[in-house]
Amino acid sequence: MNDKHPALLQSAEYKQWLTELKQKVASSQQKAVVKVNTELLTLYWQLGEEIVARQQQAAWGDKLLAQLSQDLMAEFPQMKGFSQRNLKYIRQWYQFFSSDAIGQQLVAQLVQIPWGHNIQIISKCSTKAEAAYYVSNTLAHGWSRNVLVHQIESGLWTRDGQALHNFEQRLPAAQSELAIQTLKDPYIFDFLSLSKNHSERELEQGLVKHITQFLLELGAGFAYIDKQYPLQVGERDFYIDLLFYHIHLHCYIVIELKLGAELNQSEPEHAGKLNFYIKAVDEQLAKTGDAPTIGLLLCKTKDKLVAEYALSGMDKPMGIAEYRLTQQLPDSLKNELPSVEVLAQLGGDHE
Repeated sequence: MNDKHPALLQSAEYKQWLTELKQKVASSQQKAVVKVNTELLTLYWQLGEEIVARQQQAAWGDKLLAQLSQDLMAEFPQMKGFSQRNLKYIRQWYQFFSSDAIGQQLVAQLVQIPWGHNIQIISKCSTKAEAAYYVSNTLAHGWSRNVLVHQIESGLWTRDGQALHNFEQRLPAAQSELAIQTLKDPYIFDFLSLSKNHSERELEQGLVKHITQFLLELGAGFAYIDKQYPLQVGERDFYIDLLFYHIHLHCYIVIELKLGAELNQSEPEHAGKLNFYIKAVDEQLAKTGDAPTIGLLLCKTKDKLVAEYALSGMDKPMGIAEYRLTQQLPDSLKNELPSVEVLAQLGGDHE
């Protein structure tokens, strides 16, 4: 099929512009290898800007991309980024982020993440604020494309920092702000296959069995220590459902699992139990330099008002959040997450 555009081929303006584009492409290829992604995406941004401008000003129409694709691929056959489909993505990418000041301020970050990540972000995010969130987190945590897609599709942007908590009253300002962003609500355990009437022990066992997926959902910084972690207080033995150490907060994280029906009836009781565990961990496990231990009460359902009352009466920092069970974790993610042995080693220095 011949997609050549005779009018464009005869246009001196188009020929001049094509020559300039070829020079820019050639120049970008000469940059250091370490800057390949930044240089390539900077070129894409300039290319998107010029495509939009030319289609508006010169009225070249829809066939511009087909002709431009042919000419650029003929000149640079070793480059894979000039297909008509990718030129459409380049135009869409530029239009998405260039329409307001927020998007334009992101350009320096956009060119630092892989092109495939950018395509997923513009394809799946509906607002600049949402896109900005995933761009900054991709840079901060080094998300692969599959992890990024999973985080977008699980609605992480709407859940991050949403857990009920008493951090402002129980932690120093700097620690409080980071702790708030560490917890979310709800947590999505889409990697578990549990019956509707599952028990707390089944939930715990499922989370530990799929610890790498669980840690992906918890977020960056969590290092797994143990389940049913034993503590002795006086003459009695107590067992923490799940114990973690957070390498960015520099503190232990105690997680207690409670089912919804039971929690709605006795939320203050469970918050009090968690408060007790936090105090015990602070006194028995925390070392010099560790920040105050934080607790998370993770439940199937919660009564927001009762939870707020329960939190206000506790003297230790804690949060309360729900969990949800949905579909299975995509196979594409299973090989991209660290092993339980690696995660246990991260927390090993604090046992």
